[in-house]
Amino acid sequence: MSESRRKFDPEFRDGAVRLVLDTGKSVAEVARDLGINPGALGNWVTKDREQHDAVNGIPEDSAAEVKRLRAELAAVQMERDVLERSVLAWVKGRRNERGPHHSPTRGPAMVCHTRSAAPCWNMPATT
Repeated sequence: MSESRRKFDPEFRDGAVRLVLDTGKSVAEVARDLGINPGALGNWVTKDREQHDAVNGIPEDSAAEVKRLRAELAAVQMERDVLERSVLAWVKGRRNERGPHHSPTRGPAMVCHTRSAAPCWNMPATT
């Protein structure tokens, strides 16, 4: 036996798609309620969404845009990493120029040349 294909008019298709999009029901539920093939209704919904996206300014070929944006992100992250490393190397170089006992916030430290690990309190008295 050969099966004949049913033809649906555009109004019926649009109504079925609106039922899926507006009611929040699944494609399978709406297809069961209307007595149509879920695959056909799914195709109609997909086609409608693609047409709406093209009208609203979202590019149809968004995969190419995602690929381009990921490549751009990778390049920017690499530039950031290079800059971070160069700044760290510059800061280390500046620390070595000032000497090992220099604090950037407190200035040069008083270094006690004793063998004790305790702080050196032999500072000259100021009066």
